[in-house]
Amino acid sequence: MKRIYVEQVNSFKLGSPEDTSNFVNAVIDGRAFDKIAGYIDYCKTQSDAEIITGGSYDKSKGYFIEPTTIVTSNPKFRTMCEEIFGPVLTIYVYDEHAFEETLEMLDQTSEYALTGSILSNDRYAIQLATKKLENAAGNFYINDKPTGAVVGQQPFGGARGSGTNDKAGAAMNLLRWVSARTIKETFVPPTDYRYPFLG
Repeated sequence: MKRIYVEQVNSFKLGSPEDTSNFVNAVIDGRAFDKIAGYIDYCKTQSDAEIITGGSYDKSKGYFIEPTTIVTSNPKFRTMCEEIFGPVLTIYVYDEHAFEETLEMLDQTSEYALTGSILSNDRYAIQLATKKLENAAGNFYINDKPTGAVVGQQPFGGARGSGTNDKAGAAMNLLRWVSARTIKETFVPPTDYRYPFLG
């Protein structure tokens, strides 16, 4: 499994979006580049993390970072807990006999809750994960990758530290941009302060 994963990640073509055959492009700007490179450098110094793909970056001509995969033995490892908007993925291999405990740990791992997914052929495992992780991801995917939502086709947004879960692309998002106001006009004014039903 690891061999197949590494082969596939290493087959990603990295380059300008002008060439549509490139699978990975540059990150958005120098600030993002420096932040993501900092995560990679941090991982290189940690005894409980191993980089199995990528790990290199270059900003001499664009802000390019190789797709980097980190494997950690620490479920609270920094790159497991913080949002990294770049081509960096951290893998933690959980104990197959502790699935429920792993779900609880996962729910408590990070302050963020943008996306998440479960890949399983077991309907019970899917239902259990969906329930236990209901607050861990604003967008939750079942047997699909947790990336690539198209606003307008799939409402998208996260909770906790990732946002207010407003779901860009959903009608309910409009409520975030309006100020609700109620107006009542009475044409027959009251003649007494008492309510009639109190008599």
